[in-house]
Amino acid sequence: MDAWMNWGTRWLHPAAALPTAQWALLLAVATVVGYLVQRHSGLPKVVGYTLVGTVVGLLGFGGAVWPLQGAGLFLMELAVAVVLFECGGRLPMRWFRHNPMVLVQSIAESVLTYVAVYWAMRALAVPTHAAGPLALVAVAASPTVLMRVVSDTRASGAVTERAIVLCTLSSLYVLTLGAAQAELLTQPAADWVRALGSVARVLGASLALGALLALVLRLALRAMSPLSENTAILVLALIALATALAAPLGGSAPLAALIGGMLLKQIHPRPWAWPRQASSARALLAILMFVLVSTVAAQGEWSPAVAASVLALVAVRLVAKAIGVGLANAGSGASWRQAVWLSGALTPMSAVALLVTSGFMATSQETGALIARIALPAILLMEVLGAVIATLAVYAAGESIKPWAPQMRLRAGAQEEAADEESP
Repeated sequence: MDAWMNWGTRWLHPAAALPTAQWALLLAVATVVGYLVQRHSGLPKVVGYTLVGTVVGLLGFGGAVWPLQGAGLFLMELAVAVVLFECGGRLPMRWFRHNPMVLVQSIAESVLTYVAVYWAMRALAVPTHAAGPLALVAVAASPTVLMRVVSDTRASGAVTERAIVLCTLSSLYVLTLGAAQAELLTQPAADWVRALGSVARVLGASLALGALLALVLRLALRAMSPLSENTAILVLALIALATALAAPLGGSAPLAALIGGMLLKQIHPRPWAWPRQASSARALLAILMFVLVSTVAAQGEWSPAVAASVLALVAVRLVAKAIGVGLANAGSGASWRQAVWLSGALTPMSAVALLVTSGFMATSQETGALIARIALPAILLMEVLGAVIATLAVYAAGESIKPWAPQMRLRAGAQEEAADEESP
């Protein structure tokens, strides 16, 4: 792809480098494909975005560097931080007090997924120091994919809200424990005290940054309308600033944004939601994120042995999450039917898993390469398949107010056939 596009470099404006032109064209194509996929199949736009990124990744597009670094890493962290900030603002702390089984469900499905994937990888002869990080990556359900599915299907209800909560909590676990896992990669013989120290440093720095973010926004909302365009710009700018400061301070940008959203929900007395004026910027970041994830993931190594490990990880992960949700469903206030669709909504993997995998790769090249061989294809597969399963789960739960496009066409076709039969 780079060789095909190099011929046009002499016509580019001096201020516009070739990667900028490539990404602009790529995002434009992804936008069109995403729209067409949703219109003609009823599937969420993220499926189209991922397909475009996959194709250019397999063609050898060099605009996405692995492991993530520089502008690519910043944009990925910013996109994830924006989504997690919104998800953090939807975490119902009072709900946990009145219905603690929801929190038990989250812990049960995360722990069971970690244990099941770890032993599945060990059974396939994956080294211990790579099996643990792979199991941690598998725990991360994707709130980024789920939020796009919810937006495209206009879903709301018990299953949708619980799925968002469980995806957000799994991201919280993975982003926090990823520091400890990375510490063990550099020093396999390190004791758990040192690993816990890494967790405390990341969590402490992220908590401080998130608290500062929530406090500044709380003060701003006293004087500014939540519906103002300036408020939307302020929110995005502050999240971008927190993203830039997180790594130098020893924290995690997505984790700080998630904590900031959670704290803002607690200290702001009135209900608060994202300003509508920020929707275009959020949509652009989302498209960039999904294309970047799939482009990077498609550049992983592909072989029969890797394919077997990837399929095993995906299958074990699906079963483990379903069993984990089911084990703690009693007393949670949800029916068993809702529990089935809830486990389906937890299947997507995307940006959070990729960020954690990139962190492992940056920490230890040798071990990180072993992890990425399996993690990248699994992330790519579950970004597409997970989005499809989550969409089916939302429709099966009856929580989408938007009819599915194929169903609408089938009904229209049936009506036309009936009219033809009745006509003389």
